Amino acid sequence: MPSTEERLSPERPPSARTTPAVAEAKTATGTGTATGTRTGTGSGTGTTTETGPGSEPPSTRTAPQVPTSTPRPRGRRRALLALFCAALMALHSLVPNTALNLGSLFQTVLPWTGLAVPLLLALAAVRRSRLAAVAVLAPALVWATLFGPALTDKRSAEAPGTTGLTVLGHNVDEANPDPAGTARALARADADVLALVELSEESTPVYARELAATHPHHAVLGGVGLWSRHRLTAVAEVEIMPWTRALRATAETPEGPVAVYAAHLASVRVSGAGFTTARRNEAARKLAAALRAEAAPRVVVLGDFNGTYQDAALAPVTSQLRSAQREAGKGFGFTYPAAFPVVRIDDVLVKGVTPLASWTLPATGSDHRPVAARLRF
Repeated sequence: MPSTEERLSPERPPSARTTPAVAEAKTATGTGTATGTRTGTGSGTGTTTETGPGSEPPSTRTAPQVPTSTPRPRGRRRALLALFCAALMALHSLVPNTALNLGSLFQTVLPWTGLAVPLLLALAAVRRSRLAAVAVLAPALVWATLFGPALTDKRSAEAPGTTGLTVLGHNVDEANPDPAGTARALARADADVLALVELSEESTPVYARELAATHPHHAVLGGVGLWSRHRLTAVAEVEIMPWTRALRATAETPEGPVAVYAAHLASVRVSGAGFTTARRNEAARKLAAALRAEAAPRVVVLGDFNGTYQDAALAPVTSQLRSAQREAGKGFGFTYPAAFPVVRIDDVLVKGVTPLASWTLPATGSDHRPVAARLRF
């Protein structure tokens, strides 16, 4: 017999007794007449679209693109800059003077181009470029080839009994406030021959007086002069400018005669028009002509050339002579300005003798430093 509860409850169809959770599950699994579409291409490289009741909105998935080219190495511009600097150093003699005479200016400061090497290396480090760092080797090697020998000590010890001559050249500075002190300093240098340039009417008697005891023989023409322990003969002006800036004499030494020149080439200036060198270059050509006509087998040229041995404009002179500093010196031997020398525009150039040693003396009252060399006949 049915219970009282069953008699009081109305009959319900079986589907009505399905719980809400079951009904939701059936809907989610697409029971009944739900329809759907699924399309696809390839194996994960195309797009997939799903439609139908209860499905997510369509989505598009694109495969990543494969790079088609290799990325450029880092620091290419810095590497090219390093190679350009190397070429500029190596071909310095070909730098023209057509634009502001920059060729002479560049060649004058050529030793300082070595500062570009650490700068280029720092730029490579900032960029973290191995290529740029390797390229810095090029200017470093060129600079070392050009100036590495200058950093070595090439001075030779003089054997006992060796005959020779010690020479000294100095631009004494027309505005020197203490010519007497400068003369005494030069006398203490113990040189056999002194070549002084930029003498003035006021200073010449001072040098003659102060040097008389040590160098009794002297000859002065215009602003240049020679003082010697040995007799001077065949004194003559060398015409390199409209006024006297060079002279030549023969020093009669116990080892034989030697032609000695004191020269002061025209000054150069850095201005808005560039590096003015025309008068200096013309003076160099005239001095070179005099040297070609020189008959003496031994020749020494001392003075202020207002240019360095590397300056291509001075090649007419330097091609005939050798630099004592380059052959027998130590370091660059910078002479100007005296307070902090950065260039060597004063030099001792020779032919027919062998330099044993070359050096730069301490500053005097001049704006140039003296240069000296010991020569063997």
